[in-house]
Amino acid sequence: MQRRQFISSLGGPALLLAAACPAWAETVSALSESDAASGIRAALERGAAAAVASLGRADGFLGNPKVRIPLPRFLNEAAKLLRLTGQQRRVEDIEVAMNRAAESAVPEARSLLINAVKAMSVEDARHILQDGGDSATRFFAAKTREPLGMKFLPIVTRATERVALVDKYNALASRGASFGLMSSKEANLQSYVTERTLDGLYLMIGEEERKIRADPVATGSAVLKRVFGAMSGR
Repeated sequence: MQRRQFISSLGGPALLLAAACPAWAETVSALSESDAASGIRAALERGAAAAVASLGRADGFLGNPKVRIPLPRFLNEAAKLLRLTGQQRRVEDIEVAMNRAAESAVPEARSLLINAVKAMSVEDARHILQDGGDSATRFFAAKTREPLGMKFLPIVTRATERVALVDKYNALASRGASFGLMSSKEANLQSYVTERTLDGLYLMIGEEERKIRADPVATGSAVLKRVFGAMSGR
């Protein structure tokens, strides 16, 4: 695709900006689809690596209030009674186990995320660049959430089964779900932790994406500066 056509392919907002700011249009026209794809791939790899490194370590979840996994609502009600009867430690053990499970699962995401980047098409890159915001993170979630969930679940299961109350929770929650008192995902502690782990992972990838879009120069990457700098006018 010719570089002038690349601006057109970005859609209405880009065309309006190009008309209002010829200098911006000239800068963006210097981007080829190959440039755009390289920039998006670099941004995705950087965001994924940073998120995995941040979360896949001790206190990556437990020590970060943005992603710390709370007790499911159903268990939280039972926890109030446990606290009143002097069993605060048992509640804390469950909370710690859930978050440690998430921390142990996240490193397994690295290879799958990188493979998703490598499989990304030029068309995918164009849409991500066009849509802005957290579109790269949404691309990741669409491509990887289901297979990552399958990969995380057995890790989470092994990490949480050491807590004696987990089986009791699952038994009680299953009955609660049958009466419509909670969602099916909350009815199994391991599934609940897996879902919250994925939520935390994509949240942190999204934060990295916003940083790159806001200040591509700060990344120190020539390709990110060229691509996202052109789109932001930096």
